[in-house]
Amino acid sequence: MSEVGRAGPQDGPLRLILFDVDGTLVDSQGTIVACMAEAFCAEGLTPPPREAVLSIVGLSLPQALARLAAEHSGQMQAALVDGYKRAYQAARLREGAAHSPLYPGARATLEALHAVPDYILGVATGKSQRGLDALIEVHGLDMFVTRQVADHHPSKPHPSMIYTALSETGIAPEHAVMIGDTSFDMDMGRAAGVTTIAVDWGYHPAETLGADHLLTRFDRLPGLLQQLWATD
Repeated sequence: MSEVGRAGPQDGPLRLILFDVDGTLVDSQGTIVACMAEAFCAEGLTPPPREAVLSIVGLSLPQALARLAAEHSGQMQAALVDGYKRAYQAARLREGAAHSPLYPGARATLEALHAVPDYILGVATGKSQRGLDALIEVHGLDMFVTRQVADHHPSKPHPSMIYTALSETGIAPEHAVMIGDTSFDMDMGRAAGVTTIAVDWGYHPAETLGADHLLTRFDRLPGLLQQLWATD
């Protein structure tokens, strides 16, 4: 994996920059772990360890609970999904932006990328449509042109989200990147044939992800993208 620094726009074909959300743009781990514990306790179950909860971030909720509660029935897993949704929505209403703060440098970097005419920004997330819409509203992140959520796709690492984003924007895979913090993001990106960029501040150990590139600071992303696409 390589890491680069320096920013600057360039001319050429349109490029698609796709971001994961939890663990990549926002630090929601405290809320996720607390709400998962609340859902399990409401059903009289012992909450899973923090590490186990963070290991499934990025999957759709049904897939995540199927892993966390594998020894329980499908009916119980469905109840846990509903309980988590209720707990998370309550936390969002109670805490506002504080329940999922942006990582340092995220806003400035997104605004800088949005200002480049050749760049199209998007998200590919395991969040629901309602959850993503609420997060975008509370943080004022209106720069995302394509927004792919778990409601309308198979769970990551299936490449459906990226395929749809490419189709919506008319951009070829070689002109697109997937930026995320989990193995699900990287596997999805590889399956779709796009360049993968792992961030090292998220929920899975970055050195285990096998990404094409590693990002250690948000403000280095523009320079990395400029280098990747310099010969287009």
